[in-house]
Amino acid sequence: MPVGRDAHRWSTFPGERTLVVAARTVTSTVRVLETLPLLVRGDPRVTVVFAHDPTSAFGSGVLDLLHHAGCRVMPWEQLGHIAPDLILSASENIDVPEGDCPVLVLPHGVGFQKLVPDSRSPHERLSGVVPDSLLESGRAWLAVSHPAQEEQLLAAHPKAAGRTLLVGDPCFDELTTSRPRRKAYREALGVTEHQRLVMISSTWGPTSLLGRHPDLLPNLIARLPYDEYRVGAIVHPNVWSAHGTWQIRTVQAAALDAGLLLMPTVHAWRPALVAADVLVGDHGSVTLYGAAAGTPLLLATFGGDAVPGTAVHDLAAVAPRLDPRGDLRRQVEDVVREHPPERYAAVAAQAFAEPGQALARLRTALYRLLKLPEPTSSPPTALVLPVPDPPDTPVTSWEVTTSVAGDRTAPTVTMRRFPATVAAHGRTPPDSDTLFTHLACADDERDLRLTESASVLVRRHAAPTSVGALRWIEDTLAQLPGSLVAASAVRGGGCLIGLSDGRVVEAATTGPELDPGVPAAVVHACLRAGIPLDGTHVTLRIGDLRDEDVVLRLRPALPTR
Repeated sequence: MPVGRDAHRWSTFPGERTLVVAARTVTSTVRVLETLPLLVRGDPRVTVVFAHDPTSAFGSGVLDLLHHAGCRVMPWEQLGHIAPDLILSASENIDVPEGDCPVLVLPHGVGFQKLVPDSRSPHERLSGVVPDSLLESGRAWLAVSHPAQEEQLLAAHPKAAGRTLLVGDPCFDELTTSRPRRKAYREALGVTEHQRLVMISSTWGPTSLLGRHPDLLPNLIARLPYDEYRVGAIVHPNVWSAHGTWQIRTVQAAALDAGLLLMPTVHAWRPALVAADVLVGDHGSVTLYGAAAGTPLLLATFGGDAVPGTAVHDLAAVAPRLDPRGDLRRQVEDVVREHPPERYAAVAAQAFAEPGQALARLRTALYRLLKLPEPTSSPPTALVLPVPDPPDTPVTSWEVTTSVAGDRTAPTVTMRRFPATVAAHGRTPPDSDTLFTHLACADDERDLRLTESASVLVRRHAAPTSVGALRWIEDTLAQLPGSLVAASAVRGGGCLIGLSDGRVVEAATTGPELDPGVPAAVVHACLRAGIPLDGTHVTLRIGDLRDEDVVLRLRPALPTR
């Protein structure tokens, strides 16, 4: 909207009150953008203007976020020249201009659980608490999600007496409301029903998970079989603001090339958290949200800046720890198997009061501060989270291990694949001594050193016809004579696998269509073990995931051109 002393001359909507959103950091701005539209929905009496405070060390991206959302933004210095009826923010560290309008501060995490550097001094301060001067003015109101937070706040800042509003936590309400759509979120992220999704969550700063273990992401991916697990990461927006997208993606390049689902800085982390089977976290709010929602948790680190007596600090007393140098796959499997559903119920009860009521309580508080009658429409409730856009993380090369058991006519081939880009980070030693190992590359692998070293080559997209698949196989093996096998799916079903000796094997499955790299691994294993390739019925065991039936038949070779 137009702002300034004569804004009424240019406005269209008949606003009776002006609400200014103070936007300072990405984290705090996102929290308001996710909440406020549901509070003032359909009410032309409330005119909302966004004021950008550019003073934060974590302010990078705020303007982009506001403009993308279609917000009308005014310079911070103009705030002192208008007379808003309410200032709303999820950042406690704003310099509010003089005046008498109330200031409502929403939490951008779970309570006052962390000590953070104070931008006004060389010391630390309690996250979430406004300056004493604003408390003394009687203008500040701090929304809390549990009475225990009010007690904690009064013990640390007696001037906050009478300045808190118990509203609950809108974000936690969204997470619990969205639980029934978990399957849709998993499908959107490319996680199959047979896979486990392991999400890694890191807050910001030197005591965070990424601060202490920046190599945990590639290490974990290197030890979790590709067909049985997907790995994702939720990184605090302050990390993105402080270091930039380029730096984060460069540091985690190996993990990204290995299929890491790096969630965007805003919004998408919530459905990803709902979709997770396991959460590996630290002392950040996302870890507490996930645990309170019942997700099995491993604490990879727990910073000394967590405040004793808070819910997240008490979480550390009951959550199992991850040993980054231990058997990562075994630890993940153990926490899933041993996790009791109510393990973190007491911690959740300490953090979130009156679940499901946060938006209704918050709307009541907002309109009371605006001195407007609350709308007669039904109180707002948490909406189901939208399906996220999947990060584009194709894997183009794998280290594949196979073992063969049983008789020659009906063998069992056990297969596991690991992204080759994280091979340097090692993996858990295999259980069997009778293993074959090979490198497989897709035809869009960009590192020619890998392609030229691969034993198995795979066409990423299915060929339109069998003849097209056979031509591709012939050309590929001719260009890369060091390879033993080239495989292509055929549109409509089936997979053709060509061998360097000129034979062609057709692989048929009775179950769902497989990535052509999988039947190619079966053929490679049978070649190494001396198993016949014509009329052979193979039981394919994809790690601990599932069994599939694969039938191999020799077919006529490609006609001479």
